[in-house]
Amino acid sequence: MRFGYWLPVFGGWLRNVEDEGMEATWRYASRLARRSEEIGFDLTLIAELNLNDIKGPEAPSLDAWTTAAALAAVTYRLELMVAVRPTFHPPAVLAKQAANIDHISNGRLALNVVSAWWADEAKQYGVAFDQHDERYARTAEWLTVVDGMWSQPCFSFTGKFYSVREAKLAPKPLRRPRPTIYAGGESEAAKQLIARMCDAYVMHGDPPDRIAAKIADMDRRRTASGRPRLRYGVAAFVICRPTEAEVRRELSRITDVRQSARGYANYQDWIANTQLEQRVSLEDYSVSNRGLRSGLLGSPEQIAERILEFERAGVDLLLLQFSPQLEEMERFAEEVIPLVRGAVPAAL
Repeated sequence: MRFGYWLPVFGGWLRNVEDEGMEATWRYASRLARRSEEIGFDLTLIAELNLNDIKGPEAPSLDAWTTAAALAAVTYRLELMVAVRPTFHPPAVLAKQAANIDHISNGRLALNVVSAWWADEAKQYGVAFDQHDERYARTAEWLTVVDGMWSQPCFSFTGKFYSVREAKLAPKPLRRPRPTIYAGGESEAAKQLIARMCDAYVMHGDPPDRIAAKIADMDRRRTASGRPRLRYGVAAFVICRPTEAEVRRELSRITDVRQSARGYANYQDWIANTQLEQRVSLEDYSVSNRGLRSGLLGSPEQIAERILEFERAGVDLLLLQFSPQLEEMERFAEEVIPLVRGAVPAAL
């Protein structure tokens, strides 16, 4: 199991807690990233939104791509999974920028391709906002161009959304055969695209049995595409405490839903522009990415056993959120990671 985490570019992950003690600043982000690779984390996901999805559109947030470039220069081991939304980045230009960051990081860059859902953000920033399936059609062309730019000495493409002619890109990314392309989504359009064109599938939080069923479905789709097996990641929010009473108190604190909170302003926009497999309550939405449903709540021993259940279900990567991030990551690294990495495989 690899341990990743969401870089708190929005200043936290709780929509009903205004100050989580992790400000949306380069100083905090760089300190966190450098410390995380020292204590055993493998990857950070750098989300991309120009408005703050968690604390409200008026709140500060970090830009994903400039943050990633800076982190590439001050870390040495951490994989940098940077979110990218095709409508905000011309594919040939992004391919060039990504290749450069890959060189700065010595081959540690990965992409998390997101077909954008926030209509009001797109309007504010003056970019196209397609309807759901049209967004995935655009993403398919976008990926074709990015992959062609990375893999071919001279690349041409003409499609509905993008056109490039005899384009050259050098140097190519260091990572071979290419920087890993992660993507998520629960609609039929998303799953078809990912099975055909991506390298890894990342999922919102859910229990291990439900995740196992999703993996089996994607494995079938991937086999039909004739490509190597996908890798799988799952989002989860961690509450690690020694007693059940302490877990319950913390859970109550972070899911005390106040619908007037600034972080809930885009709730209806998100629901309207996504196609989810299950209904998402405001309590789920209070913690981003449905992270509580993964069930990483309890004592270190209980959390470690739950992680091993995910591993047995076929999960390769956990994308974790904590609040406050640095302090709780330290606890997790000290109390949980050794239990997981020292576990005897079930087959033995």
